[in-house]
Amino acid sequence: MTNKIVTMNIKRSVLGLIMAAAGAGAAWSAEAEYKVVLRTDEAKDTISRMIYGQFAEHLGSCVYEGIWVGEDSDIPNTKGYRNDALEALRELKVPVLRWPGGCFADDYHWRDGVGDKSKRPTLINNNWGGTQEDNSFGTHEFFNLCEMLGIEPYLSVNIGSGTVQEAAQWIEYVTAPNGPMAAERAANGRKEPWKLKFTGIGNESWGCGGEMRPEYYSDVYRRYSVYMRNQPGNKLFRIASGASDYDYNWTKTLMSRVGAGRMDGLSLHYYTVADWNKKGSATDFDTEVYYNTIGKCLEIEPVLERHIAIMDEKDPERRVGLMVDEWGTWFDEEPGTVAGHLFQQNTMRDAMVAALTLNVFHRHAGRVRMANIAQLANVLQAMWLTKGDKLVLTPTYYVFKMYRPHQDAVLIPLNVDCDTIRDSNGRNIPALAATASRAADGSVTVTVTNPMADRTAKVEIELPKGVGRKIASAELLAAPDVHARNTFENPDAVKLSELKNVKIKGDRLVMELPAVSVGGVTLR
Repeated sequence: MTNKIVTMNIKRSVLGLIMAAAGAGAAWSAEAEYKVVLRTDEAKDTISRMIYGQFAEHLGSCVYEGIWVGEDSDIPNTKGYRNDALEALRELKVPVLRWPGGCFADDYHWRDGVGDKSKRPTLINNNWGGTQEDNSFGTHEFFNLCEMLGIEPYLSVNIGSGTVQEAAQWIEYVTAPNGPMAAERAANGRKEPWKLKFTGIGNESWGCGGEMRPEYYSDVYRRYSVYMRNQPGNKLFRIASGASDYDYNWTKTLMSRVGAGRMDGLSLHYYTVADWNKKGSATDFDTEVYYNTIGKCLEIEPVLERHIAIMDEKDPERRVGLMVDEWGTWFDEEPGTVAGHLFQQNTMRDAMVAALTLNVFHRHAGRVRMANIAQLANVLQAMWLTKGDKLVLTPTYYVFKMYRPHQDAVLIPLNVDCDTIRDSNGRNIPALAATASRAADGSVTVTVTNPMADRTAKVEIELPKGVGRKIASAELLAAPDVHARNTFENPDAVKLSELKNVKIKGDRLVMELPAVSVGGVTLR
């Protein structure tokens, strides 16, 4: 695969489980030497910290138990939020949190979740398992959480089963400094308005959000956006419900019928699912399935490029941001868990998907302004899993922790010279991936991923002038096996450690990465 930022030198190919060298009779080595070149003179785009956003839907135990347990819970909590979840959120420096959905959003009526908790109605979550929703976590609980942790709230507004008036009053309830909605908010315990920037007008309006045609949704969006007004001291960043995966017509229609000026962002959803009819186990998979997962993950890049090309045609100044507000792996629910709750374990395979996907977002930072992995806790590619008073951090959590230095840093384009293998669907997979950025303090962070299941990577990184030669930090995320995961019985099977096989040699940074690992080095 070749593009402006990463150049691959294809030397070998793999079909399924067969790894044969390009040269006749050559063997697939357990080690490989690769080269990375930083192009600091081309650095210009800033990697928005919003790319590291999270998503918390009322789905399974994501919100209830995963974040919120209530003040009367035996689980240690602060004002109802579990303490270990608060600590994990602070450590990740989460920039933005999307709520309340997802499909749940277009069934959610915000007044059900405000006021006296004992009087809030209990409803059935028709989208996810038919379980009861007691509405104890609502608008105040969400915005107070974000305020407590310095997180930007991202509110997804119901346009599927709601009304324009309902949406308009919700925005006013949250952001108005005075007036009837502000008075109602004050009566419910909050005098001062909250700040709200990111506002999604509908979710998956082509599917669970109303099965609308793009032409129809464009008109609905235009109508709702008129009545969701800015309040004194608060300006909304309006995000349109965008396409799923390969639906380029949806993007083309919205860019033509809504366009820059009416919308600030356009969403895109992309899940790493090899086959929607046979997702497969999150923990029990062979090497062929592993590489097919990685191939599907990397396919997000050409998908992004096509959507971006359509947006560029209509909006060459790039005023509209592309917001990938749902992404990540989606496998079968864990055996024995509640159907429809999407509880999914998390292995080093998920860590590889996280790192490789974040690299793609970096490369397209000129247009990609936000991304929200699905989901924060206990659902799909979660940051953590909970069971009673126990909380386990996942391999994906540690990838996000490693990538913190890239938040709001300037992307440094680079070349990677490495082998490329091929999955059983014919998709090319580079044997090495890398990303780099320069922070405001001048430090440069280089993060390198070795997705090969059975091959150590020896990496040489050329350091141009202006890049420091002192290693300030060096971290490694690795495990003996791609199936490695953290459990409640063994919560530290996968965690960050010091990257020891790294050093400066003149104008080069050299490191050695084991199979299925991520290494991050910050230079000053």
